[in-house]
Amino acid sequence: METADFGLLVGLDALLQEGSVTGAARRMGLSTPAMSHALARIRTRLGDPLLVRSGRGMVLTPRALALRLPVNEVVTAARRTLERERPFVASELARTFIVHATDYVLAILGSTVDRILRNEAPEVCLRFVPNTPDDPTLLRDQGSDLAVGIYGDLPQEMRSRQLLTDRFVCVVRRAHPVTRTRFTLEQYVGLSHIQVAPRGKPGGYIDDVLHERGVARKVVRAVPYFMTALQLAAETDYALTMSERLAKRFAGPLALSLLEAPMKLRPYALSLVWHPRVDSDPGHRFLRDVFLRAAGEVAGDRHEAPRSRLDATDPTSGQSRKRRRRVR
Repeated sequence: METADFGLLVGLDALLQEGSVTGAARRMGLSTPAMSHALARIRTRLGDPLLVRSGRGMVLTPRALALRLPVNEVVTAARRTLERERPFVASELARTFIVHATDYVLAILGSTVDRILRNEAPEVCLRFVPNTPDDPTLLRDQGSDLAVGIYGDLPQEMRSRQLLTDRFVCVVRRAHPVTRTRFTLEQYVGLSHIQVAPRGKPGGYIDDVLHERGVARKVVRAVPYFMTALQLAAETDYALTMSERLAKRFAGPLALSLLEAPMKLRPYALSLVWHPRVDSDPGHRFLRDVFLRAAGEVAGDRHEAPRSRLDATDPTSGQSRKRRRRVR
């Protein structure tokens, strides 16, 4: 049937379910003559009488009997499509979400996200997978649902929202020789360094800043995990430049000292990233809100003018003339 004749399909369903013109008219809220007129149109369209007299009543023809179930299924599905969506109830959400994130995100937010979900949506399953350069493609192609990280140029259609901010500090073992004096840029570049590279790429913002000053650091270990880097720093004389939030959390258990970097490094922002296809999906909106609430609980303080990417030279950076103080 043509789109304009969908009303006839609804009328046909009423006739097939009721088996009489009078019953169909009552179901449709029409007069009996109006329903009879609709039946005449349907008969012409289908080339079948559909209802025939049998004694004092009417019976369905074989064609009508064959159409009864499929027509009802089509009409029912169409009505459900046009019905207003029922209110979202988090406790009824039973769904698996795939989330790109580093062990830094899991260490800072993981337990809080877990607590919120256990309390409000216990049937939700989260599968965390590593960040990759292909995160936007996977989000677009439905290979994943959400990404948390620091991104440079994203495809124009992607949605994002700032989740939390952080800043860089230098991390060394507590008995490291550099903790006994003022930490200078000369000392910094003279050390062997650990680099955390979750996506496997060498270099980055810190090396760009050093290059601006005409110096370079020696990276002897590049690892994809923040916790591995912290353990290496605790057991060697390597220096690590990383997130202050994570470093502070494990400074005590791992016997680490945190030092101010001997050059100006801007803070940075982590963002939630998703594809617009799930922008209005109630379950996805709930998940994004869970991450935002978790970040508000454990990382609610914000740093001014954070960077949104770590792979380009900071044009505002310049060697600070202020004396650097030790954080811990």
